Amino acid sequence: MTSDEEPGAVLPWNEAWELLRGSRFGRLAVSVANQPDIFPLNFIATTDKIWIRTNPGTKLAEMAINPLVALECDEVGDGEAWSIVVKGTARAVESQTEIDAADLLHLESWTRTRKWTYVEITPASVDGRKFVLGGEPDGD
Repeated sequence: MTSDEEPGAVLPWNEAWELLRGSRFGRLAVSVANQPDIFPLNFIATTDKIWIRTNPGTKLAEMAINPLVALECDEVGDGEAWSIVVKGTARAVESQTEIDAADLLHLESWTRTRKWTYVEITPASVDGRKFVLGGEPDGD
């Protein structure tokens, strides 16, 4: 039996992480009281962590209540696309030593708002897929 659905090629962890490190924009998914939220944002992926900046508000409050998050980034172009999904644990960076180190990442906000709080995401899993784009399938 064949399937019309072709989920794409699974990427090895190192290739998925390299695509993640080359990306700057994605979506952060959080969930509190079984109510999901998703936020577009910019980020930086380092050797083993993902870093975002935010201000007090919904996103930071929801991560404080439930630190389990997912971050997704993707790209589409020239006949192919890829998607990376990271699931992990988020925490607000509070020690001055860690803040000073995070400042060296030069993670600037993509909006004209100054973001004061760094959030570090420690991945539990990194899943990537690459897809070949095409037209509508034949109606056979």
